[in-house]
Amino acid sequence: MRIGIDARLNAYRTGGISQYTRQLLTALAPIADQDELVALQHFQHLRPLVVAPNVRRETLFTPPHHRFEQYLLPFELLRLRLNLIHCPDFIAPRHRICPAIITIHDLAFLHYPEILDASARRYYHQVYDAVRYADAVIAVSEATRKDIVELLGIPAERVDVVYEAAAPIFTPQPVIGGTMHTVNGKTLHANTFMLFVSTIEPRKNLPMLFKALRICCDRRPDVPYHLVLAGARGWQDQDIIATVKALRLTDQVLFLGQVDMIDLRWLYNACLFYLNPSRYEGFGLTVLEAMACGAPTVIADVSSLPEIAGDAALRIPPDDPGAWADVLERLWHDPDLRHTLSSAGSARAAHFSWERTARETLAIYRRVLATSA
Repeated sequence: MRIGIDARLNAYRTGGISQYTRQLLTALAPIADQDELVALQHFQHLRPLVVAPNVRRETLFTPPHHRFEQYLLPFELLRLRLNLIHCPDFIAPRHRICPAIITIHDLAFLHYPEILDASARRYYHQVYDAVRYADAVIAVSEATRKDIVELLGIPAERVDVVYEAAAPIFTPQPVIGGTMHTVNGKTLHANTFMLFVSTIEPRKNLPMLFKALRICCDRRPDVPYHLVLAGARGWQDQDIIATVKALRLTDQVLFLGQVDMIDLRWLYNACLFYLNPSRYEGFGLTVLEAMACGAPTVIADVSSLPEIAGDAALRIPPDDPGAWADVLERLWHDPDLRHTLSSAGSARAAHFSWERTARETLAIYRRVLATSA
């Protein structure tokens, strides 16, 4: 079987879909050793995405999300004689000579259409046709499958749920309290901060979290509460950053910007606890990364977050800053509760693995090929 995996986006981005593509291909290589895996990489991506005996790189020139992609990409794929193509970035070529599988990570762009510019709107609105013409649709959570059914009108039985996992780098590391570490030019001390990790954008619900922090500071002015945010700036982030100043929290809140995986692992291991107040997540990968590193975790009780965290995290309604303040204050001062959550999170994260993801995905490949033969 000659399986093509569309990895063109990895030439442009390092976020969730790109990580999914890299980790999936890495995990597929040893278990699909009788198959040829073809990494479809854009010519600007100079290094092979994965190096393995059964992984072959093929260079494509059609950029991802290009307005003429549906016309150019099929011509480039003709020479490769693929038996199947997997498109992790939502959209497969409409005109093709082999079956296609797509992965849908979330439908945030339908819940929050204002996040799309004209180019992104043109690309992602192809999802309505993509789910109908794909030979299989993979959702990364039951919550995302529910969205696909309700928003795209696809029967639930046509959607396979295959969970993601934290990258292998995210493991517990010994961090001594007070240890200094510099991230993006800013020095942090271990066990002195709470942590948020994700893009800075409205659906992440950060103003609510800032209000909760303000409540904590007003209750206990003597406590050195410190919130660190690691993530790239997103759309409408100016209002979010302005909220910090309006609430007089500039001394308590630190924006690090996007960080590399080594620094991110240190942050997860060094934080007192991890927070995710997001209103919507298709999977919530950072929750799993935090728990895999042993970080005590608090989540908003919405979308896929409870599904991923299970009972290993504290769950709070996303619109109750008073309730969040109560939990932040309690966790800051209760090392026993932090230890309990840390152990529970590590055990929960161990249920997810890229090997399992790869095996379930490979089973879908084989099923599609059997039914299309």
